[in-house]
Amino acid sequence: MAVWEDVVGQPRVVEELAAAAADADRIVAAEAAGEEQRAASRMTHAWLFTGPPGSGRATAARAFAAALQCTSPDKALGAAPGCGFCDGCHTTLIGTHADVETVRTDLLSIGVKETRDLVRRASLSPAGGRWQVILMEDADRLTEGAANVLLKAVEEPAPRTVWLLCAPSVEDALPTIRSRCRLLTLRTPSVDAVADVLMRRDGIDPALAAQAARATQGHIGRARRLATDEAARARRATVLRLPLRVADVGDCLRAAQELVDAAAEDAKAVAEEVDAKETEELRAALGAAAGAGSRMPRGTAGAMKELADRQKRRSTRTQRDTLDLALTDLAGFYRDVLAVQLGGPPERVANAEAADGIARIASSSRPEQSLRRIEAVLACREALDRNVAPLLAVEAMALALRAG
Repeated sequence: MAVWEDVVGQPRVVEELAAAAADADRIVAAEAAGEEQRAASRMTHAWLFTGPPGSGRATAARAFAAALQCTSPDKALGAAPGCGFCDGCHTTLIGTHADVETVRTDLLSIGVKETRDLVRRASLSPAGGRWQVILMEDADRLTEGAANVLLKAVEEPAPRTVWLLCAPSVEDALPTIRSRCRLLTLRTPSVDAVADVLMRRDGIDPALAAQAARATQGHIGRARRLATDEAARARRATVLRLPLRVADVGDCLRAAQELVDAAAEDAKAVAEEVDAKETEELRAALGAAAGAGSRMPRGTAGAMKELADRQKRRSTRTQRDTLDLALTDLAGFYRDVLAVQLGGPPERVANAEAADGIARIASSSRPEQSLRRIEAVLACREALDRNVAPLLAVEAMALALRAG
């Protein structure tokens, strides 16, 4: 399996990527020997990886990039590229390969300037003689202007340049871009597959691995976080108690405020961990003396302001992401309620740790109320996407949960 070991529950995708990597290897070998590559190839210059959150689309793209850069001597004996151990595979997987540029953003969008820099990078010949790979994990966050800049590079690719774009769905990519990419659609892995990878890769206790995989319904990243972070489990438990705390208007408003405050605290914790280091590194790069109180050289105020703005946007995204995660858990709670109301066995609920609360809500309400509550949670997520003030959106949701 090699580089494909962490691509969980995607046998068809792995088969297609492995075949393309083998063809890519033959292209490199033919060019090195001065031969013409005549055979039809499953390799192409642009790929679009889509799939629901947690399906592992970025993991699959990274594994493919590693297979493209594989330099294993065993290939001469017929081994498939992507051994996972050679320098090409290893440096790609840990993010240090000179010819693999990975783009992920902690901001709300990817702008024109960053995309132009990528296009310039993509025009270079690979230093290692194999492939220049641009892996964009958040292609759905491209602004319209940035997507148009990218389109030109995808339309007229440089030789030996490969674009790997990742997005939740086909609709999240500009139509003109997706029409020029080979589409790979990943599915949500099974709960058993996610539990298995948690045990095998992270050494998680089987019972905890199964609970985390079931609670997140196959979302690999969230399952790993739940299984390895006790604070994350505590925050999730607090969210799952919210349906039992919306008895009156005052309770709704308090619960909403606590949810938003918790998200803000998460954003603050990230800021405290990262912002100070970034600021000090930039100050040193701009020639400031050591110490927070030292004066900055002339002409550096713009760079410092740009960093501060970036940090503020990152904080906003962190808060929204944390809230969205809480809302996903909340929707899962009401999905379990609905399943019980429709006759599903209580022991099969995803949120087993909240089984008592699920049973209580299920017995005191009707299925149509559960549906309306799920719709209220989804409406809150959509409101946050439209930049509605978080507290206002969550308060409206809490009141709708009470009304049912």
